[in-house]
Amino acid sequence: MSTLASGLVLGFLLATAYGAAFHFIVGGQPRRIILYVLASWVGFALGHFIGDLIGIDVLQLGAVHLFTASLGSWLALILSWFLSDRAG
Repeated sequence: MSTLASGLVLGFLLATAYGAAFHFIVGGQPRRIILYVLASWVGFALGHFIGDLIGIDVLQLGAVHLFTASLGSWLALILSWFLSDRAG
């Protein structure tokens, strides 16, 4: 149970840091940071589950599939940035 809790905390902190860093890199209105953090959380979770489903163990820390989760997070961030710029 503690492995699951520590994995959730690690994922939450990393995804939040990715979203904040992305907002710092691309800039924009302050309210966009909420979009980026949420997109990062969703992408991180999806990337982790896809990595677990497929069995990709590259850069795995405990139960967290860091490589696929980080990749999913950054892809979700880029997609949210692209879609939010197109929307206005």
